[in-house]
Amino acid sequence: MTTDNTTLARFIANYQSEREGAALYREMAAHEPHAEMAELYVRLARVEETHAEFWRRRIVTAGGQPPIRLGWRTRILLWATRRFGAQAVLPLVASDEARNRTIYDHQQEAGVDMARQERSHARILSMLASPSHRGWDGPAYSRLEGRHGAGAANNLRAMVLGANDGLVSTFCLLMGVAGAAVNPHTLLATAVAGSLAGACSMAMGEWISVQSARELQEKQIASEAEELAASPAEEQEELSLIYQAKGFTQDEAQQIAQRVIHDPASALDTLAREELGINPDDLGGSAMGAATASFLVFLLGAMIPALPMFLAPSSAIVTASAVCSALGLFALGAAIAIFTGKHPLLSGARQLLIGLAAASVTFAIGHVFGVGLGG
Repeated sequence: MTTDNTTLARFIANYQSEREGAALYREMAAHEPHAEMAELYVRLARVEETHAEFWRRRIVTAGGQPPIRLGWRTRILLWATRRFGAQAVLPLVASDEARNRTIYDHQQEAGVDMARQERSHARILSMLASPSHRGWDGPAYSRLEGRHGAGAANNLRAMVLGANDGLVSTFCLLMGVAGAAVNPHTLLATAVAGSLAGACSMAMGEWISVQSARELQEKQIASEAEELAASPAEEQEELSLIYQAKGFTQDEAQQIAQRVIHDPASALDTLAREELGINPDDLGGSAMGAATASFLVFLLGAMIPALPMFLAPSSAIVTASAVCSALGLFALGAAIAIFTGKHPLLSGARQLLIGLAAASVTFAIGHVFGVGLGG
């Protein structure tokens, strides 16, 4: 029985997907500080490796050659896992599993078990990556709850989008001033002032946002502590209802709630996570750290259109800024494809077109104002 090229290509795509998934889970297990989570990633990797071996045999039988090199996106995620930890890439891996959960539903070669396992993986990863983990039980349940706030899970995405903000806003500002046909010295001063002003604005906004969130969460935890001290029985009942809503039986929920409430420190920590959805160990992260990171990332993006103006001759500073900005827009658009799963060329081209359109508008407006003021 021969295998056509379309079927062979499907086998190869399946093999590559499973192999890359296994590599990611292995790396996540190696950089996950909690033993229970690391063991879970190892088990997921073993299943993916079994699937990959199944498709490898199919490819070889069909006369094909299994690919050796991992995809560019997987290599970036592996690097991010080593650099930032498993938690940083978990939302992206969960999103991938969600997209692939039905991939084997209409592939007869996969059988029922493989399709069922893919759906199971999607449910598990979705549960781990979401703010609430419905259906999860066992000793790790309380620890898992509340670990997926706005901190580490979105660091990489925030870095890319922050740099994009710095690039686009500074590029548009410079093109608007250039449209007014001002002298080169004024344009260079605008580059410095605009970059620093934007970075400071972003840093201040981030500090206020994070600090306000921390203060609100601290107030909520303090109120919860007062309620726990005044009415421990009522808090125990609330905790029991929460666990029942998450899939535990009534007896199991009551037993867990009773054990938790007996230790005041553990009770407050658990109630903060379960009832308020707050991680007391983090509280959204450091306000100063967030402000500093926001300042640096924005400034890094702003340097793409601003720095070339200081390196090029006076007659070419606008062209140099526009060319470097166009390259930066495409590169950041391609980087965003890491999170969306889209083709990097398509994502980069879209980002380039949007950025150039925005800069064209500001250039035109600047030109109109320049002509009006000059007249």
